Amino acid sequence: MTRPALLLALMLSCVVTVPSILFAGETDESFSIVLLPDTQNYSEKFPDTYTQQTVWIRQNKETENIKFVIHLGDVVQTAAVEEQWVNAHKSMRLLDGILPYSMVPGNHDQVNEGGGPTRNTTLYNKYFGPDRFELESWYGGNFEDKNDNNYVFFEAAGIKFMVISLEFCPRNEVLRWAGNVAKKHPDHQVIMATHSYLRSDGRDTGNVKSYGLSGNTGEELWEKFVSKHPNVFMVVCGHIGASYNQTSTNEAGKPVHEILVDYQNLENGGDGWLRVLEFTPSENKVRAKTYSPVVNDFKTEGAHQYELDFEMTRAPVAPEKEAAAPAIP
Repeated sequence: MTRPALLLALMLSCVVTVPSILFAGETDESFSIVLLPDTQNYSEKFPDTYTQQTVWIRQNKETENIKFVIHLGDVVQTAAVEEQWVNAHKSMRLLDGILPYSMVPGNHDQVNEGGGPTRNTTLYNKYFGPDRFELESWYGGNFEDKNDNNYVFFEAAGIKFMVISLEFCPRNEVLRWAGNVAKKHPDHQVIMATHSYLRSDGRDTGNVKSYGLSGNTGEELWEKFVSKHPNVFMVVCGHIGASYNQTSTNEAGKPVHEILVDYQNLENGGDGWLRVLEFTPSENKVRAKTYSPVVNDFKTEGAHQYELDFEMTRAPVAPEKEAAAPAIP
């Protein structure tokens, strides 16, 4: 073999043996995110169950390599009853200073006036407002100086993540705000959390009308926000007493995993079931498992235990162009 040919062969061999590079580093550790579904019954009647959930999360931070906790809304059963908020606060404070977490209000976290929920989240913001989080380095910001809509950051395995949490049936102005936040952080992989988005057979199309609110359904959220931003790779929600997931393709041709988790209709207000999402960069997989520290068992049926593809070994998402911003009235 000639010297030039030998050099070329060596160069090619180096190219094929270079390991994949993660989004922001070269760490290949598995890590977990915990979804905390509707806790309304616990705050009302079973506060010890709520506490068992957060104690388990705290105690298993290292074992499960938990990096973040996402509450899916309906923190309490009755928004105007302060005792329920106190119960929720006592349980959630066990994570303060231990793990970053996000909160979002559900329909039960809004005061009912005239037979239906309003945008009155006074007690939600008293206990889980910006003041609770603003000194945390991982807290990004909020909309209208309330924590009904907020965004937070965390990093795991060298990958930068952002969780954008949006109010129940988000208004158009909220979606414009969220769109700007997503655009300003193109190097972050975005999880959108909102209380109502999926039903047990697809995206919600009727909650705006059912609850008499001015806002957007799950389907409209997809059309106006989720599908428009290539760095949004996952949506998580509660509200409907079921477990369901689907994968859709956004306008950039990328998969978006949409996940519904809510066990409120089970015995004892839900029996403390948690959804744990384990990310394995070396396999480009996210494995979902469902565990209850109350009954000390797993749910292993297909709707509660499954795996998803999530590419964690490619280049960062390119910055969005201004023209790509959705036109929301």
